[in-house]
Amino acid sequence: MEVANKLNPTEAQIEGFLDPSAKGPICMVNLLKFREYAEYEDGRETSLSGFEAYTLYTEGVVECLKQVGGYLGFGGRVERLMLGEVEELWDMVALAVYPSRQAMLEMIQLPAYQEIHVHRDAGLLGQLNIETVDFEGSWLPRMTRK
Repeated sequence: MEVANKLNPTEAQIEGFLDPSAKGPICMVNLLKFREYAEYEDGRETSLSGFEAYTLYTEGVVECLKQVGGYLGFGGRVERLMLGEVEELWDMVALAVYPSRQAMLEMIQLPAYQEIHVHRDAGLLGQLNIETVDFEGSWLPRMTRK
């Protein structure tokens, strides 16, 4: 299995995300790898680490999530690999929950989101973003709902 962290989705991934047949809530599992130092596309000088730049993004994205009915379900530093093997671990995992794909699409189009996105790109070396969905008959979502 080859693993490649990226900053942006491919055209095929975008097309799949825009599929109108998807219904219901989603949880995006974000496996994050940070730059040692933030690198802003506009060339601005900064002493921020990649993590610090991404933290600026996270602070703003939490507010954007609320606007579309979503929330940050969990965020934590990767400590170690408990099972399996990868060449290199991610630095952090974050779970973002949305009422639907449409809600996520609305969020990324918000002016406030557009303003903070620069910090995401500056801080991240790359990531995996895994979309998970609740499916009928699933025991796990029923067991974990409030």
